[in-house]
Amino acid sequence: MDNKNYYHILGVEKKASQKDIKKAFRALALKHHPDKNPNNSEAEKHFKLVNEANQVLSNPEKRAKYDELGENWQQYEQSKSQQKGESSTGTSDKTSGRTSSGTSGGKQYHYEGDANDPFTGASQSGFSDFFEQMFAGKGSGKPPNRNNDSRNNSRNTDLFKGSNYETEMEITLEEAYTGTHRIIQLENSKLRVTTKPGAYNEQVLRIKGKGAKGSTDEHPGDLFVRIKVQSHPQWRRTGDDLHETCTIDIFTAVLGGEVTVHTLSEHIKINIRAGTQNGKTIRLKGKGMPIYGKPNVYGDAYVQIHVQIPEKLSAKQRELFEAIKSITPQDSSS
Repeated sequence: MDNKNYYHILGVEKKASQKDIKKAFRALALKHHPDKNPNNSEAEKHFKLVNEANQVLSNPEKRAKYDELGENWQQYEQSKSQQKGESSTGTSDKTSGRTSSGTSGGKQYHYEGDANDPFTGASQSGFSDFFEQMFAGKGSGKPPNRNNDSRNNSRNTDLFKGSNYETEMEITLEEAYTGTHRIIQLENSKLRVTTKPGAYNEQVLRIKGKGAKGSTDEHPGDLFVRIKVQSHPQWRRTGDDLHETCTIDIFTAVLGGEVTVHTLSEHIKINIRAGTQNGKTIRLKGKGMPIYGKPNVYGDAYVQIHVQIPEKLSAKQRELFEAIKSITPQDSSS
């Protein structure tokens, strides 16, 4: 095995904070993720190293042990090999104070990833035997004696959940209104992902069991799909409500009339009262977005009136406006 400098792998200093380590890990995991580097063995190798380094440095206890013994891990491995005969006979392990009954054999250790953040892009990877010995306190090879009371506990230590996958799904505002679906490619299979009416931007859908494989078929990771709703040329969404601006001419504002508003579900005629002021907002109850998870419940739509003042008038129009201006309140009331 090669001596691995986990700080160097993540590109951080030894005194780096947990926040710095997590930030560096996320950036590198995204850069080297197999989904972004198909058929790239070097990227896959870097991805596994980055995950391995993060598993140690993001855990304060493991990090402390690595800081103390990291430079001497190869010597520890040699010492462990010399003691292999003793540990395989079921004698007491002086280092951990536990009895080990395993013998050397095919060894592979896996981990789930950052359970508190499903978007780290963590993938399955193997720890060196040294860190499994130091941090997990268990041997490798044959399973422990299954004829004792701790049979289930011993067996569970060999189980792990597969890492989670993350992807994005871009939809239009109309699709967010009605609900829609996309076909997502997952390794050698395709998955249909469906959104309900009312889906919103940055919403995360969790699809259980569609992540990476775990130790058994019963322990797969999950798939997290982040929804991205495109901006709309007419409507602006705020929560479950919709907002837009409707432009009318000065004559409709003064005399009143009707305008047609195109909502996401239908065309609606709005009555404009005579004397409507610029900036007035008209509420269309129940014409907003569907409220997610609540069938037949909707937000509202708000239409703000914008009165457009004509920039150019014909001679006749100007004459009429001048006549109106000259009319006094006494004249208009007579």
